[in-house]
Amino acid sequence: MGKTVKKQRPVNLDLTTIRFPVTAIASILHRVSGVITFVAVGILLWLLGLSLSSPEGFLQASAVMDSFIVKFIVWGILTALAYHIAGGIRHMLMDFGYLGETLQIGTRSAQVAFGITVVLSILAGVLVW
Repeated sequence: MGKTVKKQRPVNLDLTTIRFPVTAIASILHRVSGVITFVAVGILLWLLGLSLSSPEGFLQASAVMDSFIVKFIVWGILTALAYHIAGGIRHMLMDFGYLGETLQIGTRSAQVAFGITVVLSILAGVLVW
């Protein structure tokens, strides 16, 4: 028969004990914010088309935007867009060589991108509400 090999793998992987570095979280969030922005373009184009279709369409779009849920969704979309732009600029600065590619600089630039996103998110909240 075959040779029996004992594999040294964990039997039960506890996902709550895994700690991602800040740079990994920033990278994952950059991808997620890109997907959110991509989907949001369709929603925003529909709303724009509705508002430009006729005066009645504008009133209907305006009525849709008065809902708290819709305002919260638009705020989320703007926050995702802000983070995607901040993370994209961070990646471009690294690609062009303006930021070094060390763990310390990557961590610091991720923290700066998070900070910029918080400020832009607050400004987007003021704009939406």
